[in-house]
Amino acid sequence: MNEKNPASTYDIIKVNENEEKHTLSIIVDDEPGVLARVIGLFAARGFNIDSLTVSETESKNQLSRITLVTSGSPSVIEKIKVQVDRLVPVHRVSDLTAQYGQYGALERELALIKVKGTGNKRLEALRLAEAFDAQTVDASLDSFIFQITGRTREIDRFINLMSSVGLTEVSRTGVAALKRGADNT
Repeated sequence: MNEKNPASTYDIIKVNENEEKHTLSIIVDDEPGVLARVIGLFAARGFNIDSLTVSETESKNQLSRITLVTSGSPSVIEKIKVQVDRLVPVHRVSDLTAQYGQYGALERELALIKVKGTGNKRLEALRLAEAFDAQTVDASLDSFIFQITGRTREIDRFINLMSSVGLTEVSRTGVAALKRGADNT
């Protein structure tokens, strides 16, 4: 790619813009194919999805919430919001990160972490789990499965520490998020 002839319009984005993570809350009709349309938009434009959760939120109105974490420069994030908002089954797109800041939106993730070990490694795994308020949901003579709920970076720290004491498997839900206070997201 050169400056005169970029490979695509997305190559024109300023290189000096800092990449940021943003949590988007997207209210959509609860009908078949909606998730595929939203995800297809990301795939077609080369946008990455770091986390994705979907659930029905209002059965009476047949609405679902897609909570999506993506990364990009401010201009890329703005393009994503505008393009998602244009899709027909989308009712509302809220950028929880931009609108409410780091502490304005409540974000949580759940993870199940399997750790295998005996002796000192087993004791260290239990100590770490207690320090992180992780719950033991399954135990055998040579392994544990811990459940931890919290912010993504807290779960990442727990997983990194557990890798030194026998981490074997991880399953994560993805981020769930809502705006704090009485107003809807």
